[in-house]
Amino acid sequence: MMTKVLFVCMGNICRSPSAEGVFRRIVDEAGLSDVVGVDSAGTHSFHIGEAPDARAQAAARKRGYELAHCVARQITPDDFREFDLILAMDWENLSALQQQCPKVYQHKLMLLMRFANEFEEATVPDPYYGGPEGFGKVLDYLEDACQGVMEMVRKRALQYQAA
Repeated sequence: MMTKVLFVCMGNICRSPSAEGVFRRIVDEAGLSDVVGVDSAGTHSFHIGEAPDARAQAAARKRGYELAHCVARQITPDDFREFDLILAMDWENLSALQQQCPKVYQHKLMLLMRFANEFEEATVPDPYYGGPEGFGKVLDYLEDACQGVMEMVRKRALQYQAA
């Protein structure tokens, strides 16, 4: 059984595709790409069809992450059913998700940073209107939180294998 994780920010061009890239590499390195699915989406339609922000791609590339496969899309009603974890970057996007999500799937919605071990911040800041250093800070947060997500996903994958 596959566990599917969806990362969500506002436009799906900075934080969520970066989280997708970070988590995809963690999943690949753990040898779990056949049982863990990864994707990203935005709560808004501002950038549908666009590649991730060039600054996000540059910061990710410096750390060995590839975002070229990501194309911005807006979250769909099917996503709430299909994904096991839907992880928002901040309170605003979590609220938007809660308003769209059927009650039966509300338990899947969480802030990504609740899985962080090193950083105490509740949210991943939006680097879009800042300088390039903001994209590095975002990656610091994402690397930490995505490791925490992997711990949970790994336990789930092992439970399914044992069953």
